[in-house]
Amino acid sequence: MTLPEANSRRVCDGTQIFHVLGNDRRRAIVQLLAEHPDHVDVSDVASEIAERETDTTPVPNNLYKSVYVSLQQTHLPQLEEDAIIEYDPEAKTIQPGPHFEDVLEYVDGDHGTQETVLQSHLALCVLGLVLIVVSGLGVPIISSVDPVLWGVIAMLGVAASSLYNLLG
Repeated sequence: MTLPEANSRRVCDGTQIFHVLGNDRRRAIVQLLAEHPDHVDVSDVASEIAERETDTTPVPNNLYKSVYVSLQQTHLPQLEEDAIIEYDPEAKTIQPGPHFEDVLEYVDGDHGTQETVLQSHLALCVLGLVLIVVSGLGVPIISSVDPVLWGVIAMLGVAASSLYNLLG
């Protein structure tokens, strides 16, 4: 399925991601598609969402139908318009679109890269503090460098790491 040229925009804009994921059903669609990356039947998505929304088993048919119609008329078109999914109306299936990965990290809470960056910044700060203290105590070799310079070096390390992660 070819998406219109307008769909080539990035979804990473915070406002768009908030709008897309501001609905429980759209979040559930992204989560389900992440679990089944090839494709998912829309009927399976509707069943899963209906199960999540009710405490009864089996899911009442009227709730299933309501969810299915809501997906068809509102949520799938929105996700397809933003190129997060691709919808095959003949097969009644969805699959990840070009911008799927952009929103997936917000749904999964997969902030592994962000966590790694924060850990490296913390390590650089702690190392800088240790070097400043050790230099101030007069430990040979380390004290040959002014404690202020150690602080500047640590801050430059954090700044360089931040710049690298922002650009790359």
